[in-house]
Amino acid sequence: MIDANALRATCLDFNGATEEFPFPRNPDVSTFKVGGKIFALTTLTGAPLTVSLKCDPELAERLRAAHPEVVPGYHLNKRHWNTVSLDGALPDRLVLDMIEDSYDLVVASLPRPQRLLLDWPGERQR
Repeated sequence: MIDANALRATCLDFNGATEEFPFPRNPDVSTFKVGGKIFALTTLTGAPLTVSLKCDPELAERLRAAHPEVVPGYHLNKRHWNTVSLDGALPDRLVLDMIEDSYDLVVASLPRPQRLLLDWPGERQR
């Protein structure tokens, strides 16, 4: 099961990833960004631990239909974001893949010079 420490470490392991706490009224809300754009949002002290992740709209719908732990993004664009409960019901590999997909979606939207600086594998496939 992915806990708060593992979630933080996973998000910060991506090239160029940073953690910020941008909401003064909600100081426990942590955002993980790349190129100044959020790819993961969580309250690391939350119980149960949840994380909101960017997702391809069609995949988002499929994940929600297949897993009750995946719901439309809380306070986010519900078409592009899912909120995922990390209560242990989902396989860790699926959660890690969703985090990586979120990072990749955000990096893909960055200008090419930024993508090159990040040494993003997706840039080599273009």
